[in-house]
Amino acid sequence: MNLEELKSFYQGKRVLVTGHTGFKGSWLCAILSMCGASVYGYAKEPPTSPSLFEVMFGKGAGEETKQELRLCTEDADTQVKICISHIGDIRDFEELRRFYDEVRPEYVFHLAAQPIVRDSYRIPRETYETNVMGTVNLMECMRLTPCCRSFLNVTTDKVYLNEERPGYGYREDDKLDGYDPYSNSKSCSELVTHSYMHSFFEAGDPAISTARAGNVIGGGDFANDRIIPDCIRAVTEGREIIVRNPNSTRPYQHVLEPLSVYLTIVMRAAEEKQYAGWYNVGPDDCDCVTTGALADLFTKAWGDGSRWSCPGTAEGPHEANFLKLSNEKIKKTFGWAPVWHIGAAVEAVVSWSKAWRTSDEAANAELIRQIRSYFSGQ
Repeated sequence: MNLEELKSFYQGKRVLVTGHTGFKGSWLCAILSMCGASVYGYAKEPPTSPSLFEVMFGKGAGEETKQELRLCTEDADTQVKICISHIGDIRDFEELRRFYDEVRPEYVFHLAAQPIVRDSYRIPRETYETNVMGTVNLMECMRLTPCCRSFLNVTTDKVYLNEERPGYGYREDDKLDGYDPYSNSKSCSELVTHSYMHSFFEAGDPAISTARAGNVIGGGDFANDRIIPDCIRAVTEGREIIVRNPNSTRPYQHVLEPLSVYLTIVMRAAEEKQYAGWYNVGPDDCDCVTTGALADLFTKAWGDGSRWSCPGTAEGPHEANFLKLSNEKIKKTFGWAPVWHIGAAVEAVVSWSKAWRTSDEAANAELIRQIRSYFSGQ
């Protein structure tokens, strides 16, 4: 899928992105805008400081309740904007419905979430309220105001009952039963989506889909308790990188990999209802690497004497040691294949991060360059 194909579908369409102030949401808004969509965002204020959202749209972006935002960039040839950025809580049904009825979106990407596993042990109730009832609230908006043609709920690879079987990649028909509050709340979000589809949207209007993505890396992720942001913080501050679980295996992939699939699912399901469904979005086996191997790739790409170590047995709440997805369904259904393998993905993260150290404008120019490069297959 290239940008011209996406543009032929999304140009002029009204698209709602929940969670648009987050890392993945910010990248998604940029792509949609480059494809000519009218982009509307609903989310809480950026979850981190710094944040990719503020790098893209300027300091103070997200402080006002509603505003139009334009990308701050040295690339004058590309205009990226959000028509309305609404700062609101997905848990507030009345506010969400007012905004939904105002926008009347044709396509909806649901990314709003409490996304951190370790945080979910600290704030389990908020995690469930956001990830489960937030999904209920959005589905209710769709039920009460029929305008959406295709909907995608973005969940996670962690929705499965993970038995940590060596070499096994979970498939879409495997049992859903996440272990920790984050993972379990996302399993529940999947089940909510399935129930609304069967109960209210059985005719396929709108087309209802979910996407379960693997571990995502990319420029502009400043979240806590994630390996690549931890690496960036350490090297920026001149510290040694500390890796908690160097032997844990995860399906790492660049953020543009799942985003390209999300855009494809929503588009194809709108065109032909048979494409609506549940999809894993993960890398090939060669890119399911240990956290230690990922840290090795990062230090090699960053250079400047960067290094990492593991001080000993990781302390903290339960985290899986092995998790892998089967991507056979999306390959067979959409003819999809990963574009950037793990080495190229890490190099892209380093390129964005070093540009950001120069200026926000340079980082945004690099973000646009990477989008164009990825979708041209380079």
